[in-house]
Amino acid sequence: MMRITATLITLAALAGCGADGDPIRPTANVNVGVGTSGTSAGINLGLNKGPWNLSLGRHL
Repeated sequence: MMRITATLITLAALAGCGADGDPIRPTANVNVGVGTSGTSAGINLGLNKGPWNLSLGRHL
């Protein structure tokens, strides 16, 4: 799983530099919630270019 995550981050960094045209904007979100049933956490990584959006999320 770490190898896939590292590959996705590397590809996002290369695509974000804009060497092949308009840059692809990488996004990252971290969510932490506290409620009566305990705490929860999640992470979301994504790529945006024009109307297209690709994202990968995980609840921890």
